[in-house]
Amino acid sequence: MTPQVVAHRGASHENAEHTLGAYIAALDAGADALECDVRLTADGHLVCVHDRDLRRTAQQPGLVSTMDLADLNELDFAAWKNPWAELDDEAPDRDESLDRVLTLRKLLETVADYDRRVEVAIETKHPTRFGGLVERRLVDMLGDFGWDQPGSPVRVMSFSFTALQRVERAAPGIQLVQLVDRYQYWSMLRRVIGPDWIVGPGIELLREHKKFAKKITASGRDIHVWTINTDRDLQLCVDAGVKAVITDRPAYVLERLGR
Repeated sequence: MTPQVVAHRGASHENAEHTLGAYIAALDAGADALECDVRLTADGHLVCVHDRDLRRTAQQPGLVSTMDLADLNELDFAAWKNPWAELDDEAPDRDESLDRVLTLRKLLETVADYDRRVEVAIETKHPTRFGGLVERRLVDMLGDFGWDQPGSPVRVMSFSFTALQRVERAAPGIQLVQLVDRYQYWSMLRRVIGPDWIVGPGIELLREHKKFAKKITASGRDIHVWTINTDRDLQLCVDAGVKAVITDRPAYVLERLGR
């Protein structure tokens, strides 16, 4: 069975990450699931943004956590991806609503309205000045959709073990993914994470530590790997029995898997 194909920040190789346009492109490509990072705005809205500051994706100074949603709505989160677009006379007109900051609620509404089951992998970013409020707001929102129970299409990911513990206490039915970016962390994490938690290593760890995937599966846990964009890395994941691959190029990966 081929791994689930998860669109990393949408179809972010060709489109500006975390924009509605990127996620619609991923859905159109046939992605099984969508991945996003979430941060809280100053007025308490969860938005899909990776960086704590706006310099890279909105080309503006400022921190997401110190700005209201209305202020973020004034910014263009897509122009950085193709800075020469305005000079292309043949480029199609863009729908500006696809290029603005994307709230998590809007992304979940899009998934809920889609004509097939699509899963969502939501990463909470830490450290943050809001601490556990991020997970509290997230669980509350999932409850609005009825997605805080077993069978939910949503799973929550984090590098923060404490953050995932908060989600587990608030909504024990939600699937959790412990992200890992250092091999030496595994000896500690494997003792404390739940028996049904998924492990999410970066592909670099599987490349550098050939037996790491076997160690994870030997503990009885599934593996979701980020970020898979090449044939070599995809084959490594298939050979290792990885259950989900997170990729910037969902259409490409689906094609390589023969789907």
